[in-house]
Amino acid sequence: MQVRQVVLKSADAAAEVLGPLAAIQANLVTVFGAVTFFTDTTFIAALQKVFPGAVCVGCSTAGEISSAGVTDGTCIVTATRLSQITLTVASTHLKGMDDSLAAGVRIGEELMSPDLKAVLVFGPGVQINGSDLVEGIASRIGRKLPITGGLAGDGGAFQCTFTLGPDGACDDVIVAVGLGGESLLFSHGSFGGWEPFGPARKVTRAQGNVLYELDGEPALAVYKRYLGDHANGLPASGLLFPFAMLGEDHDALGLIRTILGVDEASGSLTLAGAIDPQGYLKLMHASTDRLVSGAEAAAEAARAMHAATGDSLALLVSCVGRKLVMGDRVEEEVEVVGDVFGKQAMLTGFYSYGEISPFAPGSACHLHNQTMTITWIGEK
Repeated sequence: MQVRQVVLKSADAAAEVLGPLAAIQANLVTVFGAVTFFTDTTFIAALQKVFPGAVCVGCSTAGEISSAGVTDGTCIVTATRLSQITLTVASTHLKGMDDSLAAGVRIGEELMSPDLKAVLVFGPGVQINGSDLVEGIASRIGRKLPITGGLAGDGGAFQCTFTLGPDGACDDVIVAVGLGGESLLFSHGSFGGWEPFGPARKVTRAQGNVLYELDGEPALAVYKRYLGDHANGLPASGLLFPFAMLGEDHDALGLIRTILGVDEASGSLTLAGAIDPQGYLKLMHASTDRLVSGAEAAAEAARAMHAATGDSLALLVSCVGRKLVMGDRVEEEVEVVGDVFGKQAMLTGFYSYGEISPFAPGSACHLHNQTMTITWIGEK
């Protein structure tokens, strides 16, 4: 296994900058960058020219992660040569939020194979129900196979995001890569670091990932009351105050939900994933120290699954809400992950609108919000 990486500050002369990566004859190329790179046809053409025949996937971001740290307005291109691992790419157009489950089913059906060991998936960050997407994929490939990845960003605008797949860059396409082969080492970890506060609120009306009422009141009104002056910045300010999902017994389910949009007319909140219509929600907040500790815990969980030497790839998908909380200290959560994996692991990834990972090895996969989710790929 060989891994090489470049950080592009602009799309100018992309083919020249990417050229040195071609030497390893990569068969997997991940691309995470600002929206402007995905709307630049010359950049997409350069990728196709430099990496003919490679599986080239990725998405737009709300911040980019590389072995060099955290950047904004750049593009991280990471080329990987997997010598004995099979790769299968699948993609499907997302026809709207209500198509999320069916879209996941279509992806799962394309990837189904006796050789399949794991799946990487990247979806649009808006007009999608990430929970349904994961459920659809799992319903076809099986619930014990790990599915990891995340939902694209657009710098915090929540307007138009892009994914990269076989058809180039699109704003309405889900793309996934199936990985197979006995030599594959694939591990994962996901952890938050947020703390709940305030009373638990009963979900009294919800449909899918749209929350209409809490304790019989319009959800938006309740949420604004808690946010105070921060409510003026919705939906972006909602990233600072996600919801913890609780069961009917008020026990935490381990899932966090971020606000993706608000509807003043209906008084509703659109969350990144499905909500338990019989459950409870509680607001959360965080400190930088706790978030950095959470990133370290995610890295340690992924590292504990395999002990291997040689080059490897660590894909970090962290929520944009974490980036906003940490501010100038955001580099710390990437540095601590690098310390856990060591210099032989190339770091790549992005700040997202939703993270996808199992809770633990062999457990069901879920859409997460406000977590650091890490996928580590190596070869025996």
